[in-house]
Amino acid sequence: MKKTNSYFSLFLIFILLFSACKTQKPNSQSSQTKSPPLSGQSPKPAQPLPSTPLPKVPVSLQPLSYQMPEMPREFRGVWIATVANIDWPISGTDSYEKQKKDFLNILDYYKDLNFNAVIVQVRTAGDAFYPSNLAPWSKYLTGKQGKAPSTNENPLTWMIKESHARGLEFHAWLNPYRATMDLKTEELSPNHDFNIHRNWMLKYSSKWYYDPGLPEVKAHLLAVIKEIVDNYDIDAIHFDDYFYPYKVPKEEFPDKASYNKFKKPGQSQDDWRRQNVNELIFALNQTIKTSKPWVQFGISPFGVWRNQDKDPKGSPTKAGQTNYDDLYADVLLWMKNGWIDYLIPQLYWSMEFPLASHRKLNDWWSNNANRTNIYVGNGPYKIREDADEAWKNPKEINTQVSYTRTLPQIQGNAFFSAKSMMMKNQDVAQLLKSELYNEPTLPPAFQPKTASIIDIPKVLEVKANEQVTQINLEKPLDPAIRYGMIQGANELDQLADAEIHTVWVGGSRARILEVSSLNTRFISIRWIDHFGRIVQTQVYQIP
Repeated sequence: MKKTNSYFSLFLIFILLFSACKTQKPNSQSSQTKSPPLSGQSPKPAQPLPSTPLPKVPVSLQPLSYQMPEMPREFRGVWIATVANIDWPISGTDSYEKQKKDFLNILDYYKDLNFNAVIVQVRTAGDAFYPSNLAPWSKYLTGKQGKAPSTNENPLTWMIKESHARGLEFHAWLNPYRATMDLKTEELSPNHDFNIHRNWMLKYSSKWYYDPGLPEVKAHLLAVIKEIVDNYDIDAIHFDDYFYPYKVPKEEFPDKASYNKFKKPGQSQDDWRRQNVNELIFALNQTIKTSKPWVQFGISPFGVWRNQDKDPKGSPTKAGQTNYDDLYADVLLWMKNGWIDYLIPQLYWSMEFPLASHRKLNDWWSNNANRTNIYVGNGPYKIREDADEAWKNPKEINTQVSYTRTLPQIQGNAFFSAKSMMMKNQDVAQLLKSELYNEPTLPPAFQPKTASIIDIPKVLEVKANEQVTQINLEKPLDPAIRYGMIQGANELDQLADAEIHTVWVGGSRARILEVSSLNTRFISIRWIDHFGRIVQTQVYQIP
């Protein structure tokens, strides 16, 4: 027993010595009170437990309650005529790259003048400025009808894209019934309708025309329009004043055979011709709206519907020819029936011209608008080029536009043609900009036939470097969103006057928008739908 007790005593001594040699560091998870540090020593920090970071949840930026002022609405368009290379291309034999540069020069020039729409002629006479199954390439684009441009790029797609990039609406302008510009039919492509459907053609004076009385012609023209509307992101289909041709003295338009075949009992030839045009306009509206309800249908008729001496409802004018009696275009009926979205009567006379006063015709069209948007067509090409003394005054155009603005039923102007204020009369253009077009505007909006709910965009974050400002959205844009107008400033009260950056998305369901770098404390975004309506205006402070 004694020996066992001595072993046990030795074991206890060993345990006590071992405990005394251990480091005096308290366990960080111990509930014991820590010993005070030795004099002159700092306490060692506690070691944190390892942790797994949680993923960040995206949070949308919250729009401020700041209200941006309403932007004014006014149509400001320019016709870009391609027939006979009036405006563009300067030559059909120019290289495609030069033609592109020249087109951009036109866009930039009119964008700088604060215009908001271009009306570009894409069919001049049975031809096309785009690859078509229904018409040959235009000689005004490539120098020879039927010859394709030397590029893999679609010129029309490119023109639309570049116009939209500058915030300009693109109105595709077509001539329906004109088949040729002269009688040199040997120069026509084998694919031109003259060579494929000779029975559609009527020779009148120095040109060939499609016979408006033939059902096959109407069906063909509807197919031409549908091909464009279906395949291109255009904003409008546009016709000018060439329906039945302007009358030539002592020469009758040779449509007697189709009149005798298709007229109704007792129907006069004049009424039958008007019926042909009316049926085309009605069917075109249906074709366009069935495919894309937001694509506008606009017409630019001759400036006089009828003279008052022929009809008490007519204008106090003495025009030599009129829409109703000579071109068989009953534009008042089209407006009354809602077959067109806008009308641009060509009022290419001076304010007080005795036979057709610009002032009196403005009044007449304003009084007969019939719920259709009316824009006035102005003729700056006459400045310093016309026998009428009034056109010697470079302020004639400003006087006309100023008068138009006094009439509430008229919502803007369009100018013929692009070179008239670009290649010459630049002083007229600068007067227009400095006195009347000094601020940008939006073109008029339209109301859809059926109401729809549009998903309001939500911005997640805004990133900016020296070159680009990137706006990231919570989810892809509603396809009804057409474009965004973005402005940036360091003070809220400076936003409305800041430069406008337009990002055209055209239903592409974009999720990221990019503009040249803003690097500002605040940005505003106006979201605009296919019909030109502002869906919402959002103002953000950038964190």
